[in-house]
Amino acid sequence: MRGRQGLNVYLEEKGGEKCMQTARMTVALRPGESQESLLKRFRKEVVKNRVLSTYRKKRWYVSKGEQRRLEKQRAIRKARRKMLRRQMKQARQV
Repeated sequence: MRGRQGLNVYLEEKGGEKCMQTARMTVALRPGESQESLLKRFRKEVVKNRVLSTYRKKRWYVSKGEQRRLEKQRAIRKARRKMLRRQMKQARQV
């Protein structure tokens, strides 16, 4: 397969419309910079731009109903953790 190589990433614009773009991460080698530090900077850029997390999310289709269900589960877990932290903090103060 010939053509452009890259990772298709969905990015949201200000209008809320989704557009598909090819993510091309490039990091230029600075004078006197080692290969290890170049690779470290590249990895930081990938994490900062959420390239891998977006790719992992887009690997499989998730219906809107399932997305809502998963978001609700996450919210319940987050609220439970927050409540437990608050209880632990109050127990320490007493």
